[in-house]
Amino acid sequence: MLDVSVRRHLGAFSLDVSFSAQNPGVTALFGPSGSGKSTVLSIVAGLLRPEAGRVAQGGAVLLDTAAGIDVPAERRRCAVVFQDAKLLPHLSVETNLRYGARRAPREAPGPGFAEVVDLLGIAPLLRRRPRALSGGERQRVALGRALLARPRLLLMDEPLAALDGPRKGEILEYLERLRDAARIPVLYVTHALEEVDRLADTLVLLEAGRVLAAGPLDALAARTDLPVLSGRRDAGAVMFCTVEAHDLARGLTRLVFPGGELQVPLRPEAVGARLRLRLRARDVAVATEAPRGFSSHNILPGTVSAVAPSGPHEAFVTLEVGPTPLLARLTRDAVATLGLRLGKPVFAVVKSTAFDHG
Repeated sequence: MLDVSVRRHLGAFSLDVSFSAQNPGVTALFGPSGSGKSTVLSIVAGLLRPEAGRVAQGGAVLLDTAAGIDVPAERRRCAVVFQDAKLLPHLSVETNLRYGARRAPREAPGPGFAEVVDLLGIAPLLRRRPRALSGGERQRVALGRALLARPRLLLMDEPLAALDGPRKGEILEYLERLRDAARIPVLYVTHALEEVDRLADTLVLLEAGRVLAAGPLDALAARTDLPVLSGRRDAGAVMFCTVEAHDLARGLTRLVFPGGELQVPLRPEAVGARLRLRLRARDVAVATEAPRGFSSHNILPGTVSAVAPSGPHEAFVTLEVGPTPLLARLTRDAVATLGLRLGKPVFAVVKSTAFDHG
C-alpha cells in the first residue's frame, strides 16, 4: 500500500492532499497544469520537504514529520523518470543501464539486466550513445536504468509529454508490458487521459492542490460529478475487455466485458488478450426498443441508473449493462422525449467505429 498525506505552501499555492493506493499497480495523478501533481511526486521522492505529512510505501515509512522521520532521497529507493531522459551523454546505452544497476541494493528483488533489455526491446541500442537515439528510445533506456536500480517505487513525471503521437504510442506499449510483467508500484503524473486509460489501476484527481476523488479507474471514469473528467468532450466509461475472437473476413474483433460483448474494428491483440477501451459518452445512443434494420453492430440491453445535467442543453445518462456502467451524452430534449428515468430498461447503441480512435 502507498499512503500519502502531505501539506505544503509554495508562494500563493497551497497543497493539501491525502490518498492511498494498492500495489503493485499504477497510481495516476491526473489534473490540469498547476494542480500539484509534480509537487506530490517530488515530495514522495524526497526532493521537496512538506511542512507536514506522511509518506509510506509497502510498510516502509519514508516521511513522517510528526515522528521526525525524513529518509534522504538517495535512501528512499524511489527511481524517477522525467520528461527529459537525463541519460549520461558520454556513456553508451549499456553503460547507462549498468549505472542504474550499480545503485541497486544487493538484497533487493527485481529484474536483471537481460530481462530489462528484453522487456523494453533495447538490445539493438546497447552500443549507441544517447545522442544517436530517438526521443522514444531515450525514454526506454531511462526506464530501463530506473528498473535496474530495483526501486521500491517507480516515479514517472509526465514521461511522454515531449514525444509525438507515434513515439508516445510506442512507449505506452512498453509501459503496459512493464505494468503487467515487472509488478513494481508506479506513481505516474500526467495530464493526458489516454495515458491514464491505458495504464492506471488507481486514479487520483487533483485540482488546485486538492484531491477531488481517488479510486479505481473504471469507477471514477463513469462518474458525472467530477468536472475535471465529465467536463471533457471525450468523457466516457472505461471498459475492461478480453479479446474473444477475430473475424478476418468481416474485419471485426469480438470483445467480451462483464455484462456483454462488443464488435469492434479488427484489432492486433491475440485472442485472450486483455485491454481497456474508452467508450465516449457522445458515441452512445439510447433506444427504448431494440432497433431493427440498424447499421450498428452493438445493441446492448441495460437499465438507466442515473440522469445528470451536462451544460444547459445536455444530460448524462448512466446505463448499467450488467455490472458495467456506460455513459451516454444526450440532449435534454431526448431525455424527456424518451422518458428516461431511474430503473427504465433501455438499449445502448454503439457503432463499432466508436473504438477506431486514440
